[in-house]
Amino acid sequence: MRSSRIILAQLPTPIEPLEKISALLGGPRILIKRDDQTGLALGGNKTRKLEFLLADAIGKHADVLITAGAPQSNHCRQTAAAAAKAGLRCVIVLGGSPPDVPNGNLLLDRMLGAEIEWTDRDHRNTRMEEIAAQMRTEGHTPYVIPVGGSNGVGAQGYVLAAQEAFGQLAQLGEHVATMVVASSSGGTQAGLALGAKMAGYDGRILGISIDKGERGPDPYEVELAAIANATAEVMGSPVRMTADEFSVEYGYLGGGYGIVGSLERGALSAMAKEEGIILDPVYSGRAFGALMDMIGKGKIVGGGEGEKSEKRNGVLFWHTGGGPSCFAYAKELA
Repeated sequence: MRSSRIILAQLPTPIEPLEKISALLGGPRILIKRDDQTGLALGGNKTRKLEFLLADAIGKHADVLITAGAPQSNHCRQTAAAAAKAGLRCVIVLGGSPPDVPNGNLLLDRMLGAEIEWTDRDHRNTRMEEIAAQMRTEGHTPYVIPVGGSNGVGAQGYVLAAQEAFGQLAQLGEHVATMVVASSSGGTQAGLALGAKMAGYDGRILGISIDKGERGPDPYEVELAAIANATAEVMGSPVRMTADEFSVEYGYLGGGYGIVGSLERGALSAMAKEEGIILDPVYSGRAFGALMDMIGKGKIVGGGEGEKSEKRNGVLFWHTGGGPSCFAYAKELA
């Protein structure tokens, strides 16, 4: 039995074929899951997680949400919006230094009423706990949400997202052999993989690592398994996962987290010009650029026999949102 949920997202998000890009690449049939269309403060994947995290916070009588991220964090923007919607105070801890002019997600954070604290990237978690401790002495009840909302509570949203997608694919008569998603804090990929295992899906959930080179010493797959198993426990499911059940591609880290290069620019340009869809330069842009490159190199292929072979061997790309950050990367994208 999953935990309580507060509806924040406009669901189900659509699945659309990328006909022109599929033809351009000459590989498998590509579909896109539009989780950029979840609706909360311009949408994104974190809204699904926040439905459960906000419910948990309210259930624990919290009056303040505290979370952390990068200066252009999509998660922080959506958390600020969820707090505003629920009438809660919101404090976000950002790694880095404040710019002269706030843009993109940072501008929206301010518009949504979030209080912003700055620190270096490595001390964000420590600073969140310090703020929470101080607030408790002032009589508040803070609720700390980890970076990306990636824990056993938040990842429930992507177990349900997997179920939603499988139902849509069945209605469309599509069977995809691979699902591709940007993977960073881990909750999205862990939830999808757990949902896929629960559903008996025999394809691959492929995470494109966005920032593995900047993570801690533990293998990322171990982190993913830990989140998935914590999620299963919260949901009362007997299903458990091991690190070797996760598929992660580490070859597209580029210049590091948030550094836009030719891979991301090419992906954003192709998706915009061919399909009229806006990716973001940090997550979905890097992940789709990786998908395009892997198809070009024959690492992800279509084929098979029969008139419906391309449907049986398709790819579903999860668009995790993040369009507002494009404005903060105007120089790099131009």
